[in-house]
Amino acid sequence: MTHEFEALPGNTDDSRQRVSDEVDRDLRADVRLLGSLLGRVLVEAGGHELLDDVERLRSLVIHAYERDSDASIEDAEALVESFTPERAEQIARAFTVYFHLSNLAEEHHRVRVLRARSARGQDAAGTDAPAADSLPAAIERLVGEVGPDETAERLQRLRFHPVLTAHPTEARRRAVASAIRRISELLAERDDAASGSLTAIENERLLLEQIDVLWRTSPLRTTRPTPLDEVRTAMAIFDQTLFQVVPRVYRLLDDWLLGTDAGVEPARAPAFMRLGSWIGADRDGNPFVTASVTKAAAAIASEHVLLGLEHAATRIGRTLTLDEADTPPDAALRQLADEQRQLAEHITSQIGTRAPNEPHRRVLLVIALRIAATRTGDETLGYGRPDELLADLRVVQKSLRAGGANRSANGELQNLIWQVDTFGFHLAELEVRQHSKVHRQAIEEVRAGGELGEMTQEVLEVYRTISYLQGRYGVDAARRYIVSFTQSSADIATVYALAEAALGSAEAAPVLDAIPLFETFDDLQASTTILAEMIELPAVKARLAATGRRLEVMLGYSDSSKDVGPVSATLALYAAQSRIAEWAEENDIELTLFHGRGGALGRGGGPANEAVLAQPPGSVDDRFKLTEQGEVIFAQYGDKTIAARHIEQMAAATLLASSPSNENANRRSAIDFAEVAATMDEASRDRFFELVKADGFAQWFAQVTPMEEVGLLALGSRPARRGLSVESLEDLRAIPWVFAWTQARINLTGWFGLGTALAAVGDLAQLQDAYARWPLFTSMIDNVEMSLAKTDLRIAERYLALGDRDDLAALVLDEMELTREWVRRTSGHREILDDRPVLRRAVRLRSPYVDALSLLQLRALRAVRASGSTDPDDAPHRLMLLAVNGVAAGLQNTG
Repeated sequence: MTHEFEALPGNTDDSRQRVSDEVDRDLRADVRLLGSLLGRVLVEAGGHELLDDVERLRSLVIHAYERDSDASIEDAEALVESFTPERAEQIARAFTVYFHLSNLAEEHHRVRVLRARSARGQDAAGTDAPAADSLPAAIERLVGEVGPDETAERLQRLRFHPVLTAHPTEARRRAVASAIRRISELLAERDDAASGSLTAIENERLLLEQIDVLWRTSPLRTTRPTPLDEVRTAMAIFDQTLFQVVPRVYRLLDDWLLGTDAGVEPARAPAFMRLGSWIGADRDGNPFVTASVTKAAAAIASEHVLLGLEHAATRIGRTLTLDEADTPPDAALRQLADEQRQLAEHITSQIGTRAPNEPHRRVLLVIALRIAATRTGDETLGYGRPDELLADLRVVQKSLRAGGANRSANGELQNLIWQVDTFGFHLAELEVRQHSKVHRQAIEEVRAGGELGEMTQEVLEVYRTISYLQGRYGVDAARRYIVSFTQSSADIATVYALAEAALGSAEAAPVLDAIPLFETFDDLQASTTILAEMIELPAVKARLAATGRRLEVMLGYSDSSKDVGPVSATLALYAAQSRIAEWAEENDIELTLFHGRGGALGRGGGPANEAVLAQPPGSVDDRFKLTEQGEVIFAQYGDKTIAARHIEQMAAATLLASSPSNENANRRSAIDFAEVAATMDEASRDRFFELVKADGFAQWFAQVTPMEEVGLLALGSRPARRGLSVESLEDLRAIPWVFAWTQARINLTGWFGLGTALAAVGDLAQLQDAYARWPLFTSMIDNVEMSLAKTDLRIAERYLALGDRDDLAALVLDEMELTREWVRRTSGHREILDDRPVLRRAVRLRSPYVDALSLLQLRALRAVRASGSTDPDDAPHRLMLLAVNGVAAGLQNTG
């Protein structure tokens, strides 16, 4: 027995060793180190007996997984049942902490590889060329297809617009995330420490200290996070990464565009990213998001961005020690300095005393003080709008250029200009979302007259809040209003009618862009009819005239998948996008499609840059907007290097999606494989309905997954369901629907029906041709492979056995096997993920450990149901949540 809680260097059998040998040496060393340190912490906390129990369970699940041994999994299950409640919790926490450590080791190694490639100027294959998914490669390809002038125009209108959303099944506490970040920082420091030196010894001691803190930090929330808690969690991402990373991405592009003239010539890279947020503004199904919460959320975000801008302006101002004899100010800077003196003479005189002959420094330091005044609400000294600040910064920049200080003009000052251009005074636009049904009820009350109900008063107060936010932070702080379950143009008209009712007149109402959200299959089918009626509404006509006929339309991936199954939903979404894009072109509309994607495959997840390239012709047009949710936010934006890579990949894909070659490939394949799509659509939907429309399905679903029990746990601020109980799928929110199947290790929402669909086509040569030439189909197969890789037959069987419907259980298992078989045949892979060895190894190495947590969760689930308790603080519920945390960390997605 090694007394080391480790995975990658495992020594249980030869096959596992062969897999481990393929993993990068540095990554293996990191995981071995962290596993060993965790083992020491476990011994210190619970004695050798605790580590012995962990090792016994670890050995059994590894043997069961590698040898496909039913006996070993039964022995592991028996061991889990033998643990005392206290020991079971300790074991669950140990495996969960291990996953947190291995996740951060993998993230650290990814950063290590990206930095090494960047230092060598190499792509992913190690060649001295821009990576195929980089912005330089995308621009080079576009130049070859459309020429340099058209490419430059496309680059200027490029827009990547992620929208951060809270997650109702977010399993990880912020305190846990903070501890993980500290360990990650220490691991990074270790790379710079010489082995055996005092620094390395100290680093190991600090790692032990922080791993001990992580172990002793309760992973369980005692109360549900509030919406403002979720806002503050998102702000940590902005402070730690996005504020610095976004201008860095622009700078990397600008350096490539300008070459040796970088820093001397004016920047060419546009500020192509905009950030949105639903956190604190999305009230669809969340009674805890009120108008006051939205106002507070905006204030928190503004505080963070204005502090960032203030500190940046102050730092840059202090470095602009350019003497006016060498860098004389131009007339515009002198005029700005005079205006500043008239605005606040006492401040300008104090700064002038410290920098009498440095006019650029003086002006920029006053700008920094004005940003601070904006933050504190000083209307006399503060800026009214971000445009005013940008104008002042550009005056300084132009004067520096006129004085010959091009590098000062185009360096850090340009970064600050990019930051203001990207984030404004609001950081992320708050996008209000509400269900169309709520609006209908509210407008009925308003038109009926009399005393208004509490809900209607709250709806009207939201509009007043939007008006306040626009006055305080600018129109772009909150102008988008999303209507969930838009079923007619009347649902859009109601948005404007309520705004007029709230503010007293149309003239007093805030600026609003009402955005229809098409979620169900029927609504997707009716989308263009609804849009055609919508643009005839007077309020929408006015907005189209004001914006240059710009219109945004949102597509929901979650509910459409729950409605007709993942295969039909994917095909329906593609068809809807194609129709909407054609409609927009016919009506001279500049269309932006907003993709409501989640992290899990059942919610449109998977590699987002690949999904962008698979969109229908005309549907991207150099603009891509999507939701970034839950664990995806931390995975994509939690580290600066990874965040920069993600933003660049998404921007590059957005440019390439509209390239003639990509659009032609998508157009051609849609025609060539139209019959295949129709066959798959009908067969998969029939199969899906056979399951979900069976009598008693909703109740059976609640039996065979931990959906009901997880709904009692303090995970996110939003309730998991719309009603009091799940009598039908319509009562259940789409995210918990995905979450529950994931926790049961079945992942049904990502693949169910595909096997039947492929078998219905039947022509293997045609399917393989589609896999080679049809981007949408390729993405579907690849994503399903990922989903299937994270399923586990033996664990799934145990969850399905919790129900009383052998027919439905058999239907799920038969479809799982059929899908696995046809996906392998279609892709030509010998085994799942055969062409993605890194991902395959990661899944294989993690799966046994997730099995251990699943067995613990099954134990807890049986105990909860046997007792009938609904107390989230009792031992079975505690074990349940610990296992939920662990499975989420191990699979690296929750829903």
